[in-house]
Amino acid sequence: GNEKNRQGVERNMKYISTRAAAPEMTVSQAIIKGIAEDGGLYVPESFPRLSLDWERLLKLDYKELAFEVLSGYLDNFSDDEKRSCIEGAYGGGKFEQEEIVPVIKKGGVFFAELYHGPTAAFKDMALSLMPRLLSVSLKKEGETRTVVIIVSTSGDTGMAALKGFENVPGTEVVVFFPDGAVSPVQEKQMRTAEGKNAHVFSIYGNFDDAQSAQKEILNDKEFAAEMESAHNIRFSAANSMNVGRLIPQIVYYVWGYLRMLEAGEISAGDKINIAVPSGNFGNLLSAYYAFRMGLPVNRFICASNKNKVLTDFFNSGVYDTHRDFYVTNAPSMDILISSNLERLLYHLINDGAKVAELMDALKNNKHYEVDKNILSMFAAGYAEEDEVLRAIDELCGSDDYLIDTHTAVAYSVYKKLGDKTPTLIASTASPYKFADSVSEAIGRPLESTGLKMPRSLSGLDDKKLIHLGAIAKERMKDKIRDEFKGF
Repeated sequence: GNEKNRQGVERNMKYISTRAAAPEMTVSQAIIKGIAEDGGLYVPESFPRLSLDWERLLKLDYKELAFEVLSGYLDNFSDDEKRSCIEGAYGGGKFEQEEIVPVIKKGGVFFAELYHGPTAAFKDMALSLMPRLLSVSLKKEGETRTVVIIVSTSGDTGMAALKGFENVPGTEVVVFFPDGAVSPVQEKQMRTAEGKNAHVFSIYGNFDDAQSAQKEILNDKEFAAEMESAHNIRFSAANSMNVGRLIPQIVYYVWGYLRMLEAGEISAGDKINIAVPSGNFGNLLSAYYAFRMGLPVNRFICASNKNKVLTDFFNSGVYDTHRDFYVTNAPSMDILISSNLERLLYHLINDGAKVAELMDALKNNKHYEVDKNILSMFAAGYAEEDEVLRAIDELCGSDDYLIDTHTAVAYSVYKKLGDKTPTLIASTASPYKFADSVSEAIGRPLESTGLKMPRSLSGLDDKKLIHLGAIAKERMKDKIRDEFKGF
């Protein structure tokens, strides 16, 4: 059916809930909905196959590759709609350089630099495209209500969503982030967001508190009905709970493989390792999706910081959030409940009722267990804060190459595992987003290294703070009510 899919003749890709108790959807319906009615997350029922004609794929630029990789998932979009969304996301000088994702070999490993977009973090790769996918989906479904996108963020998703949805007609964006637990640059970016449709609040609590409250709001049918009848709005999500945020990320893993092939580091069909700094697990999950489409992968390396709930899970099969929560120098990964792990479990277990049971156990007992054998493709490790700084300093010294703290977590774990398979690391943010930590690591100001500051961050100091104040985590729903009073 896939060839026909690409020609837009047959439309048969179904999106189903990981908990198997919600109606199946088309991709446009799933993107609008965000989270399934049973509390689960939407996943494609099957994976489109990647054409493994490497010669042909090597000739494609990033936008052409995105069309190739995403077509099977966006099967109710016409070719023109897909091309226009992709061009709008990655064309027009929105990214700082011609090459959307440079892939650089340093320290014996390949870094896919995913941070050259409008907010200097990897979230731009998906959040430049997702608002366009949503706009097309709204038209397709004849949706006349305003869509209020609710975002919980540990730092980067918030700004990328605010930028991606900035003044997009028919949308409002409400962002919640943990007060005092994101980097100063991340906080300044969010508090100075200029979109007329931007609503930004910090909460007294951590990211898990924000994400749990977000899920509750999205699952609260009474609140949804109240807001719809009063203001003609409906809710959706923009963080990686939304499948429209997840699938654009698949592209850069295929791109990274092609660049390693082009560099002569691997031969066509050779397997690589993919190492990803992981918090909410969406980024590593999209690498797994690339594998399910046919990308040759040996194993996935899940790298955690001191909040090593994922490391412990992959090494033991036990997911346990009964543990201390740490605020670290890689704050985007200060997470104990990784929402996208639910999708991986669904793909590995293939039983929605079983996944629902595991998620209930997590909610009620803060703990669940699976057979460790199903996790055999995943290796996992973690890096303490001093190891993160050491990894940055080491790479700067040996290769004159700078990485941010999150990328350093992945590099540190990669080195500890000692696996010699050619490896692609997802380099997730500009060192300037975590300038204080990077400067501390190398023992001198980041500015003195000659690394150019991203366009989006220069001038940030002079911007006016627009969104002030913090709220109790219990007040998130009330705050949404207040924001749309006169709407």
